[in-house]
Amino acid sequence: MPVGSKKGSVIFSGFRALGLYSNHLSHVVRYHKKHREFYIVTAVGNCFHTYNVKKLGIVAVSNALPEDISCLAADRMLVYVAIGGKVSAFARNKEVVHMYTGHGADVHLLLPFGDHIISVDRDNAVIVWDVESEEEYLQITFDKVSFEVSAVMHPSTYLNKILFGSSQGGLQLWNVKSNKLLYTFTGWPSGVTVLQQTPAVDVVGVGLSSGQIIIHNIKFDESLMKFQQDWGPVTSLSFRTDGHPVMAVGSPIGHIGLWDLEEKKLVCQMRDAHNTAIAGLTFLHGEPLLITNGADNGIRVWIFDTAGGGGRLLRSRLGHSAPPTKVRHHGLNGHHILSAGQDGTLQSFSTVHERFNRSLGHGSINKKKSKKKGLRYDKLKLPAITTFASESARQSDWDSIVACHRGYLMTTTWNYQKGSMGAHKLEPKRFNKNRALSVHATAVDITSCGNFVVIGLSSGHIDVYNMQSGMHRGQYGEDKAHSGAVRGVSVDGLNQLTVSAGADKLVNIWKFKSRKLVLSIDLGTSPATTHLHRDSGMFAIALDDFTLNVLDMETKRIVRKFSGHRGQVNDMAFSPDGRWLITAAMDCTIRTWDLPSGCLVDCFLVDFAAVSLTMSPTGDFLASSHVDNLGIYLWSNNTLCSMVSLRPLPADYEPTGIMLPGTCSSQDEEGEGDADLNTEMIEYESPEQLDEQLVTLSLLADSRWKNLLHLDIIKKRNKPKEPPKVPKAAPFFMPTIPGLIPQFAPSEGSNQGEQSKIVNFGVLAQKSHFYQQLESAMLSNKYNDPVGLLKEMGPSGIDAELRGLAPDMGGDVSVLQGFLKMVASMLDSKRDFDLAQAYLALFLKLHLRLISQEPGLMEEASKVSEKLEETWTSMQTLFNQSLCLLSYTKSALL
Repeated sequence: MPVGSKKGSVIFSGFRALGLYSNHLSHVVRYHKKHREFYIVTAVGNCFHTYNVKKLGIVAVSNALPEDISCLAADRMLVYVAIGGKVSAFARNKEVVHMYTGHGADVHLLLPFGDHIISVDRDNAVIVWDVESEEEYLQITFDKVSFEVSAVMHPSTYLNKILFGSSQGGLQLWNVKSNKLLYTFTGWPSGVTVLQQTPAVDVVGVGLSSGQIIIHNIKFDESLMKFQQDWGPVTSLSFRTDGHPVMAVGSPIGHIGLWDLEEKKLVCQMRDAHNTAIAGLTFLHGEPLLITNGADNGIRVWIFDTAGGGGRLLRSRLGHSAPPTKVRHHGLNGHHILSAGQDGTLQSFSTVHERFNRSLGHGSINKKKSKKKGLRYDKLKLPAITTFASESARQSDWDSIVACHRGYLMTTTWNYQKGSMGAHKLEPKRFNKNRALSVHATAVDITSCGNFVVIGLSSGHIDVYNMQSGMHRGQYGEDKAHSGAVRGVSVDGLNQLTVSAGADKLVNIWKFKSRKLVLSIDLGTSPATTHLHRDSGMFAIALDDFTLNVLDMETKRIVRKFSGHRGQVNDMAFSPDGRWLITAAMDCTIRTWDLPSGCLVDCFLVDFAAVSLTMSPTGDFLASSHVDNLGIYLWSNNTLCSMVSLRPLPADYEPTGIMLPGTCSSQDEEGEGDADLNTEMIEYESPEQLDEQLVTLSLLADSRWKNLLHLDIIKKRNKPKEPPKVPKAAPFFMPTIPGLIPQFAPSEGSNQGEQSKIVNFGVLAQKSHFYQQLESAMLSNKYNDPVGLLKEMGPSGIDAELRGLAPDMGGDVSVLQGFLKMVASMLDSKRDFDLAQAYLALFLKLHLRLISQEPGLMEEASKVSEKLEETWTSMQTLFNQSLCLLSYTKSALL
């Protein structure tokens, strides 16, 4: 495996999942005394969500577990979940605080019982655990043939008693403290599926697999009432506690029956409360509210405030009940994602808050008839949406979404503002509604102005319709646009060109208004899907041989070809700036291609192949939908938050898997992965000079060299008017040596005894360090050291050093000549060009008269002048060329 394969994705990291609310496990209701509020806990895959009942807003998401949750329960303090044979206790709805291991089979029942938790596995073993010590308190084993535990409950006011129900139909009452079987109930011929405490003491509600509901008194072992539902086994039971003697019963087909316990009759049927089996239903204590959840990925709260006894929907959280097949961002702010699922619905999910989610409903040929009959029994309902296009430009005026349905020639319009199907059903008249031809719509696009829609058919026709009126405005080509099915169609941002790709291996570019063919390009292989980035004019084409082509709409040529996918390319997305092309394929990889360099820069594996991708218009999130997954997963763009080093990946690069957002194993592992990414990032260090032929400026501040010629003026201006006054109580400061680099002065007290009082006049005539370095550099002809010393000095220090080179200040003519050679070497190396100019200008200002009197200095100065003129001439030529090109690009008509 090549180096770097362990790091996953460099660009994207998992953020969170949208549209996941519930699965087939029953929810749990908790009451918080301090907040005085009810909370709902639902299992979603390998974690659980907590919602408040007041607004159904999500309160917490638990840390993920290694496997999917198989059972869920909760008490006042902790939430208990079972995965396989292990039971975990979560505190604060988030982190695991206790773990109970000891079961030899999968746990399928949990019951919190005071300071204990009771768990039942598939091998019929019942274990009572001590919550705090995590030790096994008691184990009860039943004979699976005669008594297979299928339900468990604690009867109210029965101290230390637990009631077990069996799939054989019998009941047993046990004292778990003394480990004694107190009573065996004969039971019924059908298996017990649900045990629920009624509001009355000693009375228990029993649900059977035959659909029978029995209200049984366990104190006297007698049945008080019996009810029968015709919808299959009882999945859940609940009783109202707000003064109305009503019992709610859940069924496997999504219906809820409401029974009056006083009159012993069926009061109301709530049909199609869920699309799947009712996983759980609970009446809130003392309130007319019923909470239901099901495997259709929905939570619903019903309120009973109307005559007739039926409940009306108060609030809900709904996702797709079948995996989404197409996701696209809607609008320019990137806050809304449109999603079409295999369940036939079109939904909008908000990336900001779940209260902005909305469902646009299920497609229907006749909405009025569908409302009367109900969609479940409606023969006029449309099949699932295969592809759709949306445009927010005129969404407040008319319909803004157009959708194609599986196997249907007719395309439907949808209104995002109203959240429902639109006014038009677009269908060409050329086929005379002959369904036997099996022609269906395959591709669709809406113009950027929102006025027109272009629809491609499996017959090869491409039609144009008006979005406001729904009228047919023409077609592309005399007969057909393509000889095969249309695989993709798009209109550019200015409504000038339309580009289409067909199964006949051709890409055709048309004039949008006149609908005349401009150019036809042979791809050599049939295209599978296409995607246009309107701002850059890049048209991406995925072919059936798993390769990618990118067509430039401006030059009308194929400008990039990418290969690397090992499966069918499902979808593509461009980054907002058009620099990246992100692709997803059936090989379970998501790849990012850099268009300017033509390289693969990022690749990672996911557990389930992505079927659709969409990039936010602001570039902050990538959204994906996956095979057999109900959620929409958001991936954050790391390049917006931190520096990311993108390198071309080798041809033999082996990507590693990343868990889907919301399914990461732990926060610690995420941190370790980020650390690995940071260590592998290349830190680029810029050299002092990129190339010997380039003129390079110094990195010194302007104040260090720009004011050298005006130093006398600055000193005169800054001269104090009166001497500084010493404060009476001056604070203590460590003495420092004057200069640009702060240095502490050596202590004077340590050398006072050894210091001589004789004045050494040789110190006054001592040469400066720069003077000595310049002399040694004249011998070695290497001037880097004296230049480095000047760089460290301030303007006053440089002025003093250059004045000290003159003969009347203790210097020499040969040293002056050496300084000119140092400037010449700086010009030769083309480094520190600005410093060379400043130092030379100050040198000439101070010693111009002396240079004119010395022939040696004049000769050296003329050499420096020639080099300076040569360097400046080449620079001026480059400047003129750049200015000429810039002025042309500003004035030329492109």
